[in-house]
Amino acid sequence: MLMLLTCLFPMLGAALLYLPALKEDQKKRNLTVGCVLVLQCVLAAASAIRGDVTVQLFAITPTLPVLLQGDGLAHFFALFFSVMWAVSGIYAFGYMAHAENQRRYYAFYLLTLGALCALAYAGTLVTMYLFFEAMTLLSVALVLHEMSREAIAAGVKYLLYSIAGATMGLLGIFFLTANSVSPVFTAGGMLDMENLSVSLNALLIIILITVVGFGAKAGLFPLHAWLPTAHPIAPAPASAALSGVITKAGVLCILRVIYYVVGADVLRGTFVHYTLLALAMLTVFMGSMMAWKTDLLKKRLAYSTVSQVSYVLLGVFLLTPTALEGAFLHVVFHSLIKTTLFLAAGAIIHETGKTHVSQLQGVGKQMPVTVWCFTVASLGLIGIPPTGGFVSKWYLAQGALASGTGVITWLGPVVLLISALLTAAYLLPVTIRGFFPGADCAALEKKECGKTMLIPMLLCSALVVLLGMFPNALMDAVTSIISPLM
Repeated sequence: MLMLLTCLFPMLGAALLYLPALKEDQKKRNLTVGCVLVLQCVLAAASAIRGDVTVQLFAITPTLPVLLQGDGLAHFFALFFSVMWAVSGIYAFGYMAHAENQRRYYAFYLLTLGALCALAYAGTLVTMYLFFEAMTLLSVALVLHEMSREAIAAGVKYLLYSIAGATMGLLGIFFLTANSVSPVFTAGGMLDMENLSVSLNALLIIILITVVGFGAKAGLFPLHAWLPTAHPIAPAPASAALSGVITKAGVLCILRVIYYVVGADVLRGTFVHYTLLALAMLTVFMGSMMAWKTDLLKKRLAYSTVSQVSYVLLGVFLLTPTALEGAFLHVVFHSLIKTTLFLAAGAIIHETGKTHVSQLQGVGKQMPVTVWCFTVASLGLIGIPPTGGFVSKWYLAQGALASGTGVITWLGPVVLLISALLTAAYLLPVTIRGFFPGADCAALEKKECGKTMLIPMLLCSALVVLLGMFPNALMDAVTSIISPLM
C-alpha cells in the first residue's frame, strides 16, 4: 500500500491545487506544494524501509500483468526521484514568484513526479513502457511552460525524440517479453535462451535498438539533440529537474533491460556490448566539446549533461560490478551537482538578466554565495577530491581497467580524463570571470537571490562535499542493489 501511495500522493497533490482556495493565494499554494514534496520523500523512504512488495494493478492479458514491484533498484530510484524533485520544487517558489500560470506548472510538476515514482516501481516491461510514456507526456508541459515560440519548438522536439526513443524501446518489449521465462523483472535476467523465437543475432540487434531507444531520454548519441534545445528554454527549476532527474529515467530503463531482462552474461563480449561502449564514450567526448564551444550558459550546462550522463551509461555498459557501482554513485552525484549548477545559473539569470558566460564579469561580487555554490559543484563535476564526483569517477575508471574489454580497458579512463579537462575548461571560466573580473570592471551592486532559492543550492553543494568525504553508507546501499545482478 505504501508503494502505491507513493505513486498516487503527488497526483492527489496536483488535484488539490485546483481547489478554489488555492487558485489565487500564492502562499497557500506554495505551502501545499512544499508539504506534498516533503511528505513524498517520507513516503518513498518508508516504502524503502518496508522492503520488497508487489502490487498488481490490472492485467492486459492473463500473461501480461501491469504491476508495481518494490525491489532494491525501485526503492533507490523512487527515493532519489522524490528528494531531487523536492529540491528543485522548493527553489521554484522563489524563481517562479512572479511568473504566470504557476498553478499549471506545479500541477504538472507533481504529476510528473507521480509518473516517475510509478516508473521506478514498474515490475514488468509493459508497465515500464506505460509510465515512461506518461512521464514524457506530463514533463513536456514543463518545457512548454512559457508558451513562447521557442518554448513550443523545444517542447515539440523533446516530445518527438522521447516518443521515437520509446517506440524503439517498444520493439524490444515485444520480442523480449515473448522470449522471457516470466514477465516480471528478475535480477540477473529472465530471458529463455534455450527457446528463442528468433536467432541470437536478431535478438542482439533488437536489444541494441531497445537500449539506444531508451537512451534518448538519457541523452545518448545519436538521440541527444533534445537536451541542448529544451534546457535553455525551460524555467531553471525545470531545467534542473530535466537534467538531474528526467535523464536518469532513461538510465533506469536501460538498467532494467540489461540487468533484469537480458542479463549481463548474454551481452558480454558481443558486438552489442562494444557498440554501446563506443556510443557512450563518443557521447562523453562530444558533449564535453560542445559544452566548451557554447557561450550560452544554460546550453553549456545542457551539453554538459549529455556528456556526464553518458559517464553513467559507460559504467552500466562495462558490465562489471565496480563500474556499475560507479554508475550508481554518479547517478546521485551528477544529479546533486547538475541541479546546483542549473539552480545557480537560474539565480544569476533571474537577478542580473545575464545569459551568456562572456557577460558574467563580476557576477561573483554581486552574488558571492550563488557563485560559490556554482564553483563547488563545478569542482565536483570535474572530479576533484574530496567531492562526490571524484568518488564516482574513480570507480568508473577502476571498473574500465578491470573490464577485460580490449582497447576500451585503457581508452575508457583516457576519455574520462580528457572529458574532465574539458569540464574544467567550460565551467571554471564562470568562477574566474565572476570573482576576478579585472581592473576595468565597474563596481557592481549586490543582487543575491532570496533564501528560498539559496537554501536548495547550499544543501546540494554541501552534500556534494559531504557524500564525497563520507560515501560509505551510500556505497553500501548501492552494493546491496548490484550484488544480485552479476
